[in-house]
Amino acid sequence: MSQLIFRIILIFGIFLLIDTYTYQAIRTAFNNRTWANYSYWALTALVLFYMIYALSTFDRAAGPNKVVNVFMGIMILTYVPKLFVVIFLFSEDIIRVLLGSVTWIADLLNVNNTSPERSQYIPSRRAFVSQIALAIAAIPLSGILYGMWKGKYDFRVVKQTLFFDDLPEAFDGFTIAQISDIHSGSFDNLEKIDYGIDLLNAQNPDLVLFTGDLVNNKAEEMEPWIESFSRLKGKYGQYSILGNHDYGDYVSWDNAAQKEANMNRLYAIHKEVGFTLLRNEHVHIELDGEQIVLLGVENWGKPPFPQYGDLKKAMGRVDANTFKVLMSHDPSHFDEEVKHHENKIHLTLSGHTHGMQFGIEIPGWIKWSPVKYRYPKWAGLYEDLGRYLYVNRGFGYLAFPGRVGIWPEITLIELKKA
Repeated sequence: MSQLIFRIILIFGIFLLIDTYTYQAIRTAFNNRTWANYSYWALTALVLFYMIYALSTFDRAAGPNKVVNVFMGIMILTYVPKLFVVIFLFSEDIIRVLLGSVTWIADLLNVNNTSPERSQYIPSRRAFVSQIALAIAAIPLSGILYGMWKGKYDFRVVKQTLFFDDLPEAFDGFTIAQISDIHSGSFDNLEKIDYGIDLLNAQNPDLVLFTGDLVNNKAEEMEPWIESFSRLKGKYGQYSILGNHDYGDYVSWDNAAQKEANMNRLYAIHKEVGFTLLRNEHVHIELDGEQIVLLGVENWGKPPFPQYGDLKKAMGRVDANTFKVLMSHDPSHFDEEVKHHENKIHLTLSGHTHGMQFGIEIPGWIKWSPVKYRYPKWAGLYEDLGRYLYVNRGFGYLAFPGRVGIWPEITLIELKKA
């Protein structure tokens, strides 16, 4: 308990340091006007009080809830722009100190003298720099506001065409729609969710695949959304797997029976939605007398994420020459086991990363998110050792109630005969 209190004090101490530094920019930019000073500290106090309220109401037994989502949203909305201000002003302070040191040495050596005009230069320059810093901070502020208001439901269809020499002729032009990371416990807008589902159905896919994380923590989170997601349609079916959030591992259950009951309800919901849940198993998709194999493993992640996945069990006695598509929630599974597997898996579909719900993507120029430092393969298409991995950016969102630059994704993959 004492450790928790220490951490809370430390966190809020850091926040106050950021606030104090940002206040210097506000005071300087607005010429120390009373209304600006009071408005800044009143807003800051409201934010800090709400953050304390959110932390005090957090029930570890229930896991993260919508109050925590709002907490994360307010924290990011408030402090990311302030960090830009702090970084900008701190950089200017370093330059000013260095220049001041050079001037001091020059004066000491009687090389240069400080004129009255020069003494007035620093304050005016500081005001200008403060105004620039606040203008720069407005850029992430507007981006985060958009991400929380519209970005989290700004669904995008990303199309990929993949060519394979050994694809059965009957599957030439076969389409797979993939969604991942629904995280239904975060949703708050039925109309927007229905729009996303309609957008997927409009692609008229042959197969619909969901690659894990139906809920944040508990099966009950999906109850209000069953009817909507049951409208997902693939000509040859809808299949799903489990993600790390689906096991209820982030909730403190009263007993093992309660956790088991939650899992059983989650399995039932997959069926009610129309998903065939694959738990370390495979199915054959047949078309005009030919077939491909669809494999689905339970979550396989690098620590601290669980490893329930069993690729060997899922593979069973599948022939090595059969064309195979694997659903595996965590993309790290691809590098650790899949791409080296003796029985070639042509295409792996994953999710999990969400692209961190924050980043910059400009096709053909830049693709960046902080999550790349944890997951080298974090969004989009990758090829390694002649095998493909596609990482979906996620349909829903978790913790931060928004998306900035990394939009919710519906993937449409077309298989073509090379």
